[in-house]
Amino acid sequence: MKPIFSLSISTKHYKSALFYLSASLIGAAAGFFILFPINEFVYYHEHEKFDENAVNVTRFVLGQMIDALAGHSPQKTAFYAIVGMMFGLTTGKTYAVMHKRWIQIQQLSEELGKDLLALISQGEGPLLEFKSSFRWDMEQERVNRALEGVVLKTLAGFMNANGGTLLLGVADDGSLLNLNKDYQTLKKPGRDAYEQLIMSAIASQMGADTCQFIRIVFHTLDSKDICRVIVLPASRPVFIKQGNDPKLFLRTGGGTRELNVQEAMEYMKQRWHK
Repeated sequence: MKPIFSLSISTKHYKSALFYLSASLIGAAAGFFILFPINEFVYYHEHEKFDENAVNVTRFVLGQMIDALAGHSPQKTAFYAIVGMMFGLTTGKTYAVMHKRWIQIQQLSEELGKDLLALISQGEGPLLEFKSSFRWDMEQERVNRALEGVVLKTLAGFMNANGGTLLLGVADDGSLLNLNKDYQTLKKPGRDAYEQLIMSAIASQMGADTCQFIRIVFHTLDSKDICRVIVLPASRPVFIKQGNDPKLFLRTGGGTRELNVQEAMEYMKQRWHK
């Protein structure tokens, strides 16, 4: 299984390198065949056309390009090729960022389009987890901050893998529980404060930048509030702060597990190595 995963990562990086190589080559060509003639056209109208022996602009520009291709002006040729290459790489990078954001929007739209009851009926799996609450212990009938840590580990596991959905207010068997007890632990009970509580915990334990990978939506089913936390794959390794040792968690199968140091290093190299 591991060689297959490594192959997929290598293929991904190969495609990325090929994409940027193509962008740079296209940019270099554009620099020579577009920027170069434009500059020569401007130069002609500023200087050459006043010469009584000057040829027409088309012959002048073509002559300059032919001379460049023949190697008579290597510095000028290299300059426009490099400028074009930089433009191509910049354009390619911009496209890659916008494409990634578009994919995230598509993932989010697809997830939001799923019917919640149908989602719950699927049961827990690699992309779906149920939690009764964020901090209220149903058995002990009190606030239990350890539950927050369990939820955050799940979210980190999703971020480090392929994303997923966490439903708060749903029991392991899929029955609806409500979030009223969780709400009552807040100074201002309600959805807004609850969302702020979750996002603050994420920012504190994983880094404020990881909040961009989280979307929170509330639903009411059978008069019960359910919190739907949609998690997108992270662009960097997401650690949970536990004392002085940050921990890396990964969603595997229907659960979330902590990776040891060797596993974490190997996984980060494969998942995020550029």
